[in-house]
Amino acid sequence: MSDKPMKVRYTNGEKALHVIIVVVCAFLSLAVLLPMLNILFGAFSDPYEVMKHSGLFLYPVSPTFYNFKLVFQNPSILTGYLNTIFVVVVGTGLNVFLSLIGAYVLSRKGAALVKVFTLMIVFTMYFNGGTIPTYLVVESLGLINSRWALILPGAISTFNLIVMRTAMAQIPDSLPESAMIDGATHPQVLFMIMTPLCKATVAVIVLYYAVAHWNSWFPAFLYLRDKTKYPLQLILRQILFQEETNSMAAENLALSSEAVKYATIVVATVPILLVYPFLQRYFVKGVMVGAVKG
Repeated sequence: MSDKPMKVRYTNGEKALHVIIVVVCAFLSLAVLLPMLNILFGAFSDPYEVMKHSGLFLYPVSPTFYNFKLVFQNPSILTGYLNTIFVVVVGTGLNVFLSLIGAYVLSRKGAALVKVFTLMIVFTMYFNGGTIPTYLVVESLGLINSRWALILPGAISTFNLIVMRTAMAQIPDSLPESAMIDGATHPQVLFMIMTPLCKATVAVIVLYYAVAHWNSWFPAFLYLRDKTKYPLQLILRQILFQEETNSMAAENLALSSEAVKYATIVVATVPILLVYPFLQRYFVKGVMVGAVKG
């Protein structure tokens, strides 16, 4: 028997379909990459060249780090980084912890009122209290002008909770039951058995929560009054709308404001992009767990 691999033959229709798919994917990739490259090249371009330039940046014009120097001369940038890191680390940790507990309870077939609680939780995916009632609740809890206002009101994402619950529901009941027969408690079953078996899904919801916290600015816009507590994205928004350019020590800043905007976007975006390579191997597997069965 020959070891030569069998050559797959495609019909003309299949070949045409493959060409269409490649062209469409190439177009979509280009549509995603061009704005990113435009921002990146603009950030490394000379401020005066940026003001004179028209169209997309296909390469850095008179490459320089001057724009990044201007960005980091703004004391709000470092403060925003620290605030954002606090919200991302503490918020994501709390989000994942509560999601694991909620998913464990909802995945237990013998638990009381599981269907009722599941329906109540799913209901929140389609209906919410709205901005004004939510603001009144946050205010009544004394969270206005507190970083906790960015964490506690959205402590659990219904979508992430359902994905996590689906992953845990696929684990055979015999595993937690045998552990409990040997004397394990529910916390031990959750964190020593269920969580390690769902590490791909846990990695995905960690990524979802972290990205959501990193990109969030509207809750801070609503609830925070002290600018020293602003997260990075709200500071970025202010810079993009030229509300904080007066606080940046630079000569002739009006000429370099566009380049500074590009550099600020890069500074605010790159850190969270660096997280993806470490979680990529879990991403597809974790997403598919929640997509196959509901």
